[in-house]
Amino acid sequence: MEGAGGTSGGIGHFFIGLIMMCTGFYLLLNAIVITSSFGMGARLYNFSAYGMNYRVTGGTIMFPFIFGIGIVFYNSKNLLGWVLTIGSIAALIFGVIASINFRFVSMSAFDLITILVLAMGGMGLFLRSLKSSDNDD
Repeated sequence: MEGAGGTSGGIGHFFIGLIMMCTGFYLLLNAIVITSSFGMGARLYNFSAYGMNYRVTGGTIMFPFIFGIGIVFYNSKNLLGWVLTIGSIAALIFGVIASINFRFVSMSAFDLITILVLAMGGMGLFLRSLKSSDNDD
């Protein structure tokens, strides 16, 4: 009889490792708080030119987007309209991603060690079950 993944590894190790790994990674991801400072008036990008600091906000990026959409609807073969539209969408996406902040919730060392042992130990058991056993005779 073949085990997990068509190998001779143990099915018990497979399911125990899978449960441990899923539990550990669930607890780890549940302990992360994600916040964002994105808004139409929030700063997305800063750059300096000619001795001045310039601030690009989400609302500022909407102006080229609006003009680009207008140009594309007027003449869909106009390259300037497509560049403005796609460039503005890309700038908004990168700005939103750049404004995301990750932090861990307050937890004890025991909690963190338990989470990491569950996640990494479960991954080890899971991967070991997919490997062939050495006693294949």
